[in-house]
Amino acid sequence: MVEKQRNKNMDSESGTDKENLQAVLAQISDTLRFMADCGCRGFDCDPRSLAVVAAWGQPSGGRSESLADIRADLGDCRRCGLAAGRTHIVFGSGNPRARLVFVGEGPGYEEDQQGQPFVGAAGQLLTKIIQAMKLSRDEVYICNIVKCRPPGNRNPAPDEIAACSPFLERQIAAINPGFICALGTFAAQTLLATNAPISKLRGQFYSFRGVRVLPTYHPAFLLRNPERKRDVWEDVQKLMREMGGEKGRR
Repeated sequence: MVEKQRNKNMDSESGTDKENLQAVLAQISDTLRFMADCGCRGFDCDPRSLAVVAAWGQPSGGRSESLADIRADLGDCRRCGLAAGRTHIVFGSGNPRARLVFVGEGPGYEEDQQGQPFVGAAGQLLTKIIQAMKLSRDEVYICNIVKCRPPGNRNPAPDEIAACSPFLERQIAAINPGFICALGTFAAQTLLATNAPISKLRGQFYSFRGVRVLPTYHPAFLLRNPERKRDVWEDVQKLMREMGGEKGRR
């Protein structure tokens, strides 16, 4: 009897949660439509994106959003000013079911030219770090906070991060990793919603929507400050211990 009542209560709570979710989604959809009608173009009001919002929380037959779905929705992105100077969108690469995701800041020159993340000098160093973890790039997933190269490799601006980070969040949700290694200031601050410097954040575990996050220095920083490589190796060893020495593929 007690178990039956508990199940009844759980069903009732679940129904209430679904109703609340549907109400919130309806408000979001209405707000987006209103702002689009008013001429707001500071974010994506495309009908396809509104359809994506409308589909959230709806039955999907057990099918979750894939990386291919997200890339298709990103399209030929013009949501911020970075689009004007890019050669390629750098979406991400690696195992779509990786246990470990590396998140960097944004594409550099080589990445912009090739359309792949971390392929320049900093990328070569990241590859060595991954190999030191007894993993390969094919076993992890690698992406950035912003998908287009900031001019002159400058820091991404707040509006650029705001326009791009929802796609990163969807990537992480689609992959559903156990761990994220946040590379550098902007990756760590964006994921953790903090202004704390990377020197204070590194080497400690945090949480992003249930995923364990370990911030450490960006490989590009290590190229300029090789004396900090020891710090990163200590962080990586801590990450390896938490992962239990298991491979990145699930």
